Order: sequence, then C-alpha cells, then structure tokens
Amino acid sequence: MSASEASGSVVRRILLGSQLRRLRESRGITREAAGYSIRASESKISRMELGRVSFKARDVEDLLTLYGVGDEQEREALLSLAREANVAGWWHSYSDVLPGWFQTYIGLEGAASVIRTYEVQFVHGLLQTEGYAQAVVRRGMPDAGDAETERRVALRLERQKLLLAERPAQFHCVLDEAALRRPYGEREIMRGQLKHLIELSERPNVHLQVMPFSFGGHAGESGAFTMLGFPESGLPDVVYLEQLTSALYLDKPEEVAHYARTMGRLQEEGPSPSETRDLLRGLLQLT
Repeated sequence: MSASEASGSVVRRILLGSQLRRLRESRGITREAAGYSIRASESKISRMELGRVSFKARDVEDLLTLYGVGDEQEREALLSLAREANVAGWWHSYSDVLPGWFQTYIGLEGAASVIRTYEVQFVHGLLQTEGYAQAVVRRGMPDAGDAETERRVALRLERQKLLLAERPAQFHCVLDEAALRRPYGEREIMRGQLKHLIELSERPNVHLQVMPFSFGGHAGESGAFTMLGFPESGLPDVVYLEQLTSALYLDKPEEVAHYARTMGRLQEEGPSPSETRDLLRGLLQLT
C-alpha cells in the first residue's frame, strides 16, 4: 500500500464522519440517541463524526437505518467508504513513539495537496535534516534513550517524502528568523540545516520565506500553526495547533478564514523566496 493510500484513509474517515453528522442532523436525531442505537456513548458518536476513530460496519449499518437511509446504492457507497477508512497508515508502525493525537495529523498531512505553515521555535519538521532533527528530539525529550530518539527521527524523515513524491504537496512555509538563530546541535549541524533549506527552497513545490527580525512585529503574533488543504471537494481546510500533550484541529469556516488571512499577511509582508535565499546565505556565512 502506498503512503498516499494510507493517508487517504484518514480523509475518508473524516468524510464519512461528516456525512453521518449531516444525516443525523437532517433527521433531528441527537448524538445521545444515535449512540444508544449502536450501544455506545454520545462521545463515541462525536468522535466518529469528527473522523477520530475507526468505523465498525455494523455501527454504520445501524446508524444508516436509524437515519432512514434505505437506498441500497447509497448504503453501499457509505459502507465502502467505511471499509476504506479503516486501512492502517504506515505511521502505525511507529505507534510506540507516536501519540494518538499526532497520528491524525500525519494522516491529514500526507493526504493534503497544500500545506501552509508558520513556525517560530525551530525549523519545521518537513524541512529538518537528520542531524538537526536528532538535536531537536534530544532537547525536547532529554530522558529518551538512543533507540527512541532514532525512531522519532526516522518517523520525521519518513514524513518528508511527501515533498519529494511524483506529485508532491505544495508547501508554503514562513519561518521566523528566531527559528534559525536558535542553535540546535553543533555548528556543523546548523550549517547543514541552512544549506538544506537553501536547496529545498529551489524546489518548485516549496515556497519558503523567512520573516526577519528587522521587520519588527508581524501577523504571526499568536504563534505557530499549520493549514492543510485537500483535493477532495467535500473536505474543508483544517488548521492544526499543536500543544504539549494534545492538539487542536479547527475546521469552522470563520476560524479557518482568520488563519488564512494571517498566513496571507505573513507571506505578503515577508521577503520573497529569492530574497529569503539571500538571507539564508548571509546567516550561513555568520554560522
């Protein structure tokens, strides 16, 4: 199974969940009543509708009956979607070092056709070299052993393949200069990271900008965020906000629009990709 197929299962889960939610709401049925019909709780229905859990065929069948979906063709289409949504992603083999809330993000990231992100603390994971990634993991998890560190780094490097695929995602990244001034690892690691950024920024699908200190205050005052856009027409853009022990996934149109405006301002105000390469070369000379 390809990485895109595995990532697509996450998208199908979310699509199926949203369709089940629309069916339930159109019939005026509460989550509590829906949960009762499949011998589950209201919170289980909520997680299903958000695409956060796998689907049992029996549960989907019972919900479709409750929602009055009797047409066999329509039922089979949704049941087929449920079967496809249960395909395990490649990242499940890293479950020993991967929290559940981040598994959802990796699936969405792999399925996205456009990724837009702002980062301030360190270089974004999709752009990190192996040495830099090791330094970041060791700094963030000082108690982790060598084997766990290597597993986490391997997972990060595996994620990066989506930028090099035959039909790669479009990646728009704005890095605050602070992310490049803050050293992770020895001098040669930082030099290697800067060279890597210059090389990646030449790729047609990578649009890299560095917001310099000299600009002063800017639109990214609320901190790091990532926006994911998908080719499927039924799936809205998602804003991902990472926290220490969990994450937020925002998909309400008004919230997504606010982050889209912020990202637009950051891209408009920041140096162009070619100017960014000059800035990176200047930092490389100083490192």
